[in-house]
Amino acid sequence: MTTVLLVDDDALVLGGLRALLDAEPDLTVAGEAADGAAGVELARRLRPDVVVMDIRMPGRDGTSATREIVSWAAPRPAVLVLTTFDLDDVVDDAIAAGADGFLLKRATPDELVAGIRTVAAGDALLSPAVTRRLFRLHARRRPADDDVALTGREADVLRELAAGRTTSEIAAAMFISAETVRTHVKHLLAKLGARDRTQAVVWAYRSGFMDRSPDESGAPGPTASS
Repeated sequence: MTTVLLVDDDALVLGGLRALLDAEPDLTVAGEAADGAAGVELARRLRPDVVVMDIRMPGRDGTSATREIVSWAAPRPAVLVLTTFDLDDVVDDAIAAGADGFLLKRATPDELVAGIRTVAAGDALLSPAVTRRLFRLHARRRPADDDVALTGREADVLRELAAGRTTSEIAAAMFISAETVRTHVKHLLAKLGARDRTQAVVWAYRSGFMDRSPDESGAPGPTASS
């Protein structure tokens, strides 16, 4: 059973989320909080598997609360940001804070439920709308390419991650095992100096990696090894 903590200052939103998740046999709502400070305290006490976090709240906001939760030693809750705002600074701040996933409140119930399961399984999640915004944002302020060499497989896995695919989806697409995917991801994170999959995806857009065709070098630095 996956336990979920809901953090949102809108009582109607909390009620709707609870009703939605209570209908799922593998999900249960462990608690609710109306601001970031209460969310952090409940997350510390209840240790849920996933925290669904609003961003704009009175008092302590969701970005600050997310940053604290992801700083905890493992095992710590995964944080799925759920917000009505898709402004560049909101998206960038939430990702920089270490959120494991980002969905807009206009997501469908099925997308939200799938998103919770995705981050609970250890995968990163960025909605297509957020991925497009990341591309536009970082295309405007791209620094020089980083000196990183990826193997061909690692480059393929990074492209799949940036497309928003989960471990099992990547495994199926590349005809490899889920464990092999996790190994490639581990190597990717080490080479990129990324804390998690979300940061790896941000790097993929920021560095210009996603502008390159798959038959070009595996990374913006030296030609990737095979």
